[in-house]
Amino acid sequence: MTVASFSSIQKSSGPVRRPLILGVGGTFRENSNSERALDLALAAAAGMGAEVVRFGAGKLGLPLYNPHEVHRSPESEELVGLLDRCDSAIFSSPSYHGTVSGTVKNAIDYAEDLVERGASYLQDKAIGCIGCGSGWQGAVGALNTLRSIAHALRAWPTPMGVAINTSQPMFAADGRCLDARLADQLQLVGRQVATFAWVRHNFMESTITETGDISAICQAK
Repeated sequence: MTVASFSSIQKSSGPVRRPLILGVGGTFRENSNSERALDLALAAAAGMGAEVVRFGAGKLGLPLYNPHEVHRSPESEELVGLLDRCDSAIFSSPSYHGTVSGTVKNAIDYAEDLVERGASYLQDKAIGCIGCGSGWQGAVGALNTLRSIAHALRAWPTPMGVAINTSQPMFAADGRCLDARLADQLQLVGRQVATFAWVRHNFMESTITETGDISAICQAK
């Protein structure tokens, strides 16, 4: 059996649509720690040729998710469309009382609308997870919750997940990460998500166009 390398997938002949990676996270405040961490991970994914879109501050003030509400706000429709089209995603949340913020959780809850589009949530997609908190307990709690959510959405959390203790400054005013080790971890999340997105995208565009299910790969001989 021949396994394609990342470079051969990315540089395959013919016109190639870049995989889409959606970043969801941050707070209502621009340039929050969780948003800056998300930006760093997304930049690493973009560096691997992926198209990246951030759904963060300025858009997270969505109506409280109500599955029985027929009409959706324009921002809610945009988010659901991005969740549907993306090949992988990165979730980044601040910690509120030991878990993810209600704002980020509410945004993720809109994945329920994917069922009406015939999708099984985020099945077969990779999710990079980042948790931020003013202390390790909150940061790790947010990270673990995001990883559990990814599993519940039938997605695959990437091997690397990042918990960020923001009790000390982690980012400069211009967005630069002040901790080299943390920067490496966040970039690794972005690269892992991008690598999986390229592989998934390649198979969805070619090998499993007819089945629409990446599980067919596992049955190939």
